[in-house]
Amino acid sequence: MGKGTALVTGASSGIGAELARLCAGDGYDLILVARRTGRLEELASSLTAAHGVKARSVAADLSLPGAPEAILEAVRGTPIDILINNAGIGLRGTFAEGDWGRQSALMQVNMLAPVHLARLLLPEMQRRHSGRILNVASTAAFVPGPFMALYYASKAFLLSFSEAVANELKGSGVTATVLCPGPTTTEFFEAAGIADSNLLRGGNVMDAAEVARIGYRAMMAGKMEVIAGARNRWMMRGVRLVPRATVAEITRRLNAGAQ
Repeated sequence: MGKGTALVTGASSGIGAELARLCAGDGYDLILVARRTGRLEELASSLTAAHGVKARSVAADLSLPGAPEAILEAVRGTPIDILINNAGIGLRGTFAEGDWGRQSALMQVNMLAPVHLARLLLPEMQRRHSGRILNVASTAAFVPGPFMALYYASKAFLLSFSEAVANELKGSGVTATVLCPGPTTTEFFEAAGIADSNLLRGGNVMDAAEVARIGYRAMMAGKMEVIAGARNRWMMRGVRLVPRATVAEITRRLNAGAQ
């Protein structure tokens, strides 16, 4: 008999797919959520074949406000033991000149969707005195991000929200963990239009599988927060000692890319 069921958003590639593999390897059945049905079905089939777990795909666009409720309606009757909010999008450019449709979609995917899914699932987890939530934020959560202002702010929101909820859940048998990766080898940078970002230079890019392992271990241990990678941890400690205006200037240069 399996351990339970994990629901993973943004599961079609990158960190999300690697987290799904770790859940399957640990004996959890899976509900895989993303927009790309083909990739989801391929992953579901491969995980079932490799680990003997049940894996199903649910195509959903988390930029739509009703998506979280639609996802859970599609899997009604299946208790969710692990919620992994991995889906996220980035957007490059000045805030004032950005397209509002794309900006509001970013806020919906990065902030409202994970909060809504957690709100829908947490009461039942608390009734069972068992459950885990992993929210994937970013080291961007710790600094202001000129030219990607909404992305950085959305990750700061997710970090603060996760830490607060983790505290509220103390003693309930349910835990909330936030994973903060730095630059990682995924499709994110191309999708966000920042493949030329200076962030990708200097050799500080981690492998998605390694980041997923760090986040998965922290979630299973019930930790509140984990920053992936020793170098990233030291850098985030360092930024606390630097004036915010100076940090913003540094981030501005990193996000500017090759101009």
